[in-house]
Amino acid sequence: MPKHLLNIISAKTIIRETVERLIPFIPPKNILIVTGQSHADELISQLPEIPEENIIIEPTGRNTAPCIGLAALHVEKETANDVMIVLPADHFIADKDRFLHTLAAAVETARQGDHIITIGIEPTAPETGYGYIEQGSLKTTVRGEDIYEVRSIREKPASEQARQFLQQGGFSWNSGIFIGNVSTMLCALKQWLPALYEGLCEIKNALGTDREKSAVDRVYRRTEPVSFDYGVMEKADNALIIRGDFGWCDVGSWDALWEISQKDTAGNAVTGTGTFVGLGAENSLVYSPRKLVALVGVTDLIVVETEDALLICRRGASQDVKNVVEKLESKNMKAYL
Repeated sequence: MPKHLLNIISAKTIIRETVERLIPFIPPKNILIVTGQSHADELISQLPEIPEENIIIEPTGRNTAPCIGLAALHVEKETANDVMIVLPADHFIADKDRFLHTLAAAVETARQGDHIITIGIEPTAPETGYGYIEQGSLKTTVRGEDIYEVRSIREKPASEQARQFLQQGGFSWNSGIFIGNVSTMLCALKQWLPALYEGLCEIKNALGTDREKSAVDRVYRRTEPVSFDYGVMEKADNALIIRGDFGWCDVGSWDALWEISQKDTAGNAVTGTGTFVGLGAENSLVYSPRKLVALVGVTDLIVVETEDALLICRRGASQDVKNVVEKLESKNMKAYL
């Protein structure tokens, strides 16, 4: 199950939290969710307030640029040229009110001109798992929020370059949130990803007809995977950035979950509904929906218990879990994935 369908942050799933923080700023009828077929039924079950026709099915994942383009076609069909907010489904936001204020300022900025606004997050460490945005000159101030030109966008850097970004200053983590008029989004795709745009036009001509599914399938089969960040934002000359100061995390690893979780006096974070006993255990994360987990005399561990597997690793090494996945795949042990 993808992380946005799991309740690893609270009693609610991450996608449930994502949708609830948007309401009433954005009514449910205006929220579209792009997903794969295998997760559609679960999303419909978890989000009954979202109309089923707003669950847009991708036949296969092709990264974020095709995903955003497909969503833009549906928004354009319903509202002509309204503002479109692109939000990842799996982010943690601590301060909902501050988040919505930032979104409102970005939306107002988008209405004022042909710009794509992204939200940058103040970096706290030289993370190599995030893209970085270099801030340029002040463009305007909206609702008390400063909006800056984007000087450059750098994809996930090596650790030494990430340290240089922090030392230099003026860099933000790329949140993956984008705001712009639908026409601006589609024009950007036309300019920088013309092959994708050609396919989107093919889908647009079939949208709302019995040819729609076959058109989407046909276009996606020949579409190369590309992120919106790399395919559009790194090249665009109309990109703006607004700083997001609302307690953000993309929950991209078990380490990140430890960072945002409530901890006991020894620094241990326990999620799930299982029972935890710590004796001389410090600064560890335990996820156990069912079983008792006891840690004795250990520090900086991550312990994740599921029905058929147990993960134990050092905090700081959880990004390497992907290597375990590769090993299981190479040994034909996919039943555990």
